[in-house]
Amino acid sequence: MRSNCIINMEIALLTDVGLKRSNNQDYVNRYTNRAGIDLIVLADGMGGHRAGHIASEMTATDLGIAWVDTQLSTLNDVREWMVHVIDQENKKIHELGKTEEYKGMGTTLEAVVIIDNQMIFAHVGDSRIGLIRNGEYTRLTNDHSLVGALVRAGQLTEEEAQRHPQKNIVTQSIGQADPVEPDIALKTLEAGDFIIVNSDGLTNMVSVEDIRDIVLSEVALENKVETLIRFANNAGGLDNITVALLHITEEAH
Repeated sequence: MRSNCIINMEIALLTDVGLKRSNNQDYVNRYTNRAGIDLIVLADGMGGHRAGHIASEMTATDLGIAWVDTQLSTLNDVREWMVHVIDQENKKIHELGKTEEYKGMGTTLEAVVIIDNQMIFAHVGDSRIGLIRNGEYTRLTNDHSLVGALVRAGQLTEEEAQRHPQKNIVTQSIGQADPVEPDIALKTLEAGDFIIVNSDGLTNMVSVEDIRDIVLSEVALENKVETLIRFANNAGGLDNITVALLHITEEAH
């Protein structure tokens, strides 16, 4: 069913190496298919030397290349497509990761598609997707990480998880030996919503309250993502920082 609600979407993407890393292993991009529908992909690579950089860029680009060739325009078709391409990409990155040059390579993945007023997204790893609506931030993803599992089990608080020495250990990533099981979910959007997709280099450094306040500030979308990254760097910039910010607006009739 296609809704009558006609919405527009503004998108701003930005990535930054941060202050402590020598190279940027994050990657973000947007791709448009033949039906005019956008796919936003964010990936945070891991692995020694250049392996993480290759894993994130290759995963995002492979999905993008596959997407632009489709005419998918229904949520069901997009869901099936996501399951298939993510499975294929996991196998591909895993095979590459067996070679000496790319040993242990892997990446997180966030893939977002909006059709009319419905968002469908796929999530693997510990990057995040959040919704800011009516002045409140709601996280839409659960971290596939050791500490994320402990938080959900009630054994750690969110605050303790932030300081945990093993907070970087992910329990799922693209490139793992086992079949990957992405979380795929739907969210109905409303005019005025902001969707924020980010690598952990943002949320490990900047509080949810600060993120919300920056996103709701009265400046252009590009300025908001620049400010988010500046806050992360001011807090230490310990990791690469990547943000995709989407603003849902109603079309004037």
